[in-house]
Amino acid sequence: MPYGIVVVGEAMLELARNGEDWRLAYGGDTLNTAIHLARGGHPTAYLTALGSDPLSADLKAKWAAEGLDVSLVLDHPNRSTGLYAISTDAAGERSFTYWRDSSAARDLFSLDAVDVAMAKAEWAELLVLSLISLAILPDDGREHLLALASLVRANGGRVAFDGNYRPRLWRDQAEALTWRNRALACADIGLPTLEDEQALCGAPTAAAVAREWHDQGCAEVVVKLGADGCLLPGGQLIPPPARLAPVDTSGAGDAFNAGYLEARLRGAAPAEAALAGHALAGWTIMRPGAIPPRDS
Repeated sequence: MPYGIVVVGEAMLELARNGEDWRLAYGGDTLNTAIHLARGGHPTAYLTALGSDPLSADLKAKWAAEGLDVSLVLDHPNRSTGLYAISTDAAGERSFTYWRDSSAARDLFSLDAVDVAMAKAEWAELLVLSLISLAILPDDGREHLLALASLVRANGGRVAFDGNYRPRLWRDQAEALTWRNRALACADIGLPTLEDEQALCGAPTAAAVAREWHDQGCAEVVVKLGADGCLLPGGQLIPPPARLAPVDTSGAGDAFNAGYLEARLRGAAPAEAALAGHALAGWTIMRPGAIPPRDS
């Protein structure tokens, strides 16, 4: 296997407040997870497309310095990398403004080099994608991504899927729900968030979310509940070790995903993996930015 983990999605430049100024960094739901996994020491590659400009080259260099394998990051000849700005309120809750409509990642599966990248990625031990990974793509790109997920499973790997639902990326709820369900039919590990599922389909409880995802074909479902913890397969609720007063909740769910998945790959039981996810999410929300710099 050339890669332990392959994570697929869109990475963007990130603008975050730094006093009266703005700080330029990077983020994106699956990228956040990929960086945390690479920091944890598990061989991780990121499959995406960036522009061919100096900012994109700088992003790749920074990701490589984090230990992320960037050999599957493709260069788009005439599109640029997307951008978003984060604003946070007094409670650390965030809101986003995006400039991503013509981002390079949206055209990933039209690039000539993607066939070689896909041939490598299909041998991953674990493929990680999200509903945002699907949302940014045209329909033919979505088909290619789900075909990759099926190939990973056929080759003995597993697929993890995060149901990140962002309404503005979809024509309507029905379109999002259709592609969510198709992804679940290809997934082994599901990582939904109750808040997203309530917005997407009106799910009343975490238990209802778990049942729905399992019925759609996903065997291992962990429902994220924010500050209340998570609901494991079998119905066990695992709260975080402590309730924190967050500085910035950006990337909390993505960090949980990384901690959980890395622990499961090491052979940890779901309850132990959930605590690893809570620990990493807790570290993240006490620092500004979706991927805080390493400090411990």
